[in-house]
Amino acid sequence: LRAQIEPHFLFNTLANVQQLYRTEPVRGRKMLGSFIRYLRIALPRMRHDETTLGHEVDLARAYLDVLKVRMGARLKVNFDIPDRLAALAFPPLSLSTLTENAIKHGLNPLPEGGTVEISARIESGQLRVSVADTGAGLRESGGSGAGIANLRALLAMLYGNAASLELAANTPRGIRASIAVPVRPAAKA
Repeated sequence: LRAQIEPHFLFNTLANVQQLYRTEPVRGRKMLGSFIRYLRIALPRMRHDETTLGHEVDLARAYLDVLKVRMGARLKVNFDIPDRLAALAFPPLSLSTLTENAIKHGLNPLPEGGTVEISARIESGQLRVSVADTGAGLRESGGSGAGIANLRALLAMLYGNAASLELAANTPRGIRASIAVPVRPAAKA
């Protein structure tokens, strides 16, 4: 997952910052600031097998802040994450994978863009975190599935059969991807 997410996002962001600094310096500075925040959040915990939901949400926010500069009004974002869930254990880069997929395969193909909603709940003793988009949907997304396959492998390695990843159609359109892991506090780092 680390190798798959980072190069694509890093190089695209740097190219966007470079272009914006030439054409729209204010937006360029905003994107660079968001990108620096993303790196400050991502790099210290990147090699860990576990992080917290709060950390993953902070990383997703920073990632989406960068993309908001690039996509403008085409991207709307909603978070519904209760504060009490922030300290719970969650697999690293899993929320980033789902968020990147929502943008890349869901919203980017549509001229009008759409909305990404990230939510978390405790259901039946599991922490369920969902990323829903109003994008192109399951059939038209066109990805290779490598990110989802890698995420399934990570969940199996960390949790065995106690975790799951589900993809479903979102209403009125798009995809809802949900990860469920056992509820437990994160180990001290």
